[in-house]
Amino acid sequence: MATFLWDDIVFGPIHSRRVGRSLGINLLPRDAKVCTFDCVYCECGGLLRGAEKHPLPTLKQVRDAIEGRFASLSAEGAGIDSISFTGNGEPTLHPDFAEIIDITLAARDRWLKQAVVSVFTNATRLDRPPIVEALKKVDNPILKIDCALDGMAAVMNRPRKGYSVKAVVENMKAFGGNFVLQTMLVKGPVVDNSTPEALRAWYDVVRKLHPREIMLYSVSRDTPVAGIERLGAEELAAAAAPLVAEGFNIQINA
Repeated sequence: MATFLWDDIVFGPIHSRRVGRSLGINLLPRDAKVCTFDCVYCECGGLLRGAEKHPLPTLKQVRDAIEGRFASLSAEGAGIDSISFTGNGEPTLHPDFAEIIDITLAARDRWLKQAVVSVFTNATRLDRPPIVEALKKVDNPILKIDCALDGMAAVMNRPRKGYSVKAVVENMKAFGGNFVLQTMLVKGPVVDNSTPEALRAWYDVVRKLHPREIMLYSVSRDTPVAGIERLGAEELAAAAAPLVAEGFNIQINA
């Protein structure tokens, strides 16, 4: 299946289903995905053996790219809704992630005041206090739990050894609910996390964490593993219905 990688540190703006007109920031290599997950649905494709040896952009390269692009967009009068850390894998893996967040916030305040700063993270590195503190500074820490059952997460997200939903949930409690929970629902012969059993477990996690918002979505692009099926708007709405009835704020992106 066709997948792709971002080849710039700062890319876009592009239209995002979840955050609107988005200016992306990629802290990972331009020629390989580097991540603590290897999700069956990932638009960046599968992990390559030795990908962690591909060079990350340096702090200076990131600073120069951010400041240069933000200044030019400001001069153009470009409307940006979100400055979004996404890219070719897990952004918090960059060793200078916390400092880059500070650089980004200062540059946003100087040139793109109307934009929020969003970080899309799979939440696997929330056991590191500097990462948590950096994420607390941004407008939208967007933290992922696709599957509340470890066995299903192992198949869908294919995490590094030692991943535990319970541990991730405990780490998420540090945000006191002031975060956005993102969850991808898919179905197919490989994995189906839209089953009643999977959803009941996910509901329990949501109730424990009580995030300020939930982004519930399904695949919209090609996937590296064949047979992954998209859930439509009605199916997503049905999955969300019990939590909506309880007053949770859920954004459905079909």
